[in-house]
Amino acid sequence: MTGTESGADVGERAGASVDVPAVLVGFARALRAAGVEAGPDRVQAFLGALDVLRPGMRSDVYWSGRLTLCGSRDDLERYDRVFAAYFGGAASEGRGMRAAPPPRLRMTVRDAGPAPRAQVEGERDAVPTAVLASSAEVLRHRDFAGLTDAERGQLRRLLVAFALRGELRRTARLRPARRGVVDPRRTVQEVLRRGGEPAPPRMRARAERPRRVVLLVDVSGSMAAYADALLRFAHAAAHAGPYGGRARTEVFTIGTRLTRVTRELTHRDPDTALAAVAAAVPDWRGGTRLGELLRGFLDRWGQRGMARGAVVVVLSDGWERGDPDLLAAQMRRLHRLAHRVIWANPRKARPGYAPLAAGMAAALPSVDSFVEGHSLAALERLAAVVRGAGDA
Repeated sequence: MTGTESGADVGERAGASVDVPAVLVGFARALRAAGVEAGPDRVQAFLGALDVLRPGMRSDVYWSGRLTLCGSRDDLERYDRVFAAYFGGAASEGRGMRAAPPPRLRMTVRDAGPAPRAQVEGERDAVPTAVLASSAEVLRHRDFAGLTDAERGQLRRLLVAFALRGELRRTARLRPARRGVVDPRRTVQEVLRRGGEPAPPRMRARAERPRRVVLLVDVSGSMAAYADALLRFAHAAAHAGPYGGRARTEVFTIGTRLTRVTRELTHRDPDTALAAVAAAVPDWRGGTRLGELLRGFLDRWGQRGMARGAVVVVLSDGWERGDPDLLAAQMRRLHRLAHRVIWANPRKARPGYAPLAAGMAAALPSVDSFVEGHSLAALERLAAVVRGAGDA
């Protein structure tokens, strides 16, 4: 938005010191976390559209974002979910307007002039959008451990829209493409279809698909304040893939036992899925034996292919009651198998933190990326690292 002035105007109308451009950019970040490719050019178009509309009004924000930030039909559903979670309200502005009638001729009265916008828009437009969204923007940076019940409810709505995609890898399968190598079969078929007339050669190239993501979520007593949010993050990652299909994500809980909970997390409703996880996991809020459990994971699943070439994410504070040397040895095994090993530690964001816990110190030499995992913004950065965007 050229609109530092516009943002200030809205803040004044809202009666609160709200940085509107920052809130709207935060909304774009939430969309990216949900799988919408809202790049800088789209965000610039979004802010430019709001610069000539009313950035404090819900319907203006909704439609300008829908028209500028979404690039495909799949993006529309994600956009509606993120908008409802970020700006409040159970349903988006567009739900009732999606089935727009076809254009038709109608009589118009030119001298009547445009109708006042306040008369054709609902009362919800009277609520400044910046005020609704600013709480979501603040919530993105809050530590999970310090949230109130109301904030946890808002956090759950935001986590539902999350998406996690592994780093892309090239496969051996060849698919039709604009560039690549000549596809002789399709080229001959095209020539025959034209009755023997010359035709441009058809091309094919190696396909790309996201790597498998394996999440190891610590549910021990020291992680009790974070386990619910991290499992909801895992539910969003395991339930639906970025391309509308099933995500190639496996989820395990670790504590004193190793439990595979991928099947329990496939239920669409997060609360139902977490209830199924709670019933399946017998070691909630117990101790931590990371080395033994990691050895069990590698022997039973990892060595047989699940971890081979995958992106493995350990969500834990690294407090280990077992032998740190065993953990170090198993981490080296994991590092040799996996494409990348990422460790997300909720305690890393605390002032003065140093990885002095025995388990954390033993694991770090075999970790490719060591990131925070205490807030929604930290999980967004974790998602970026998982898809290969670097340690942003």
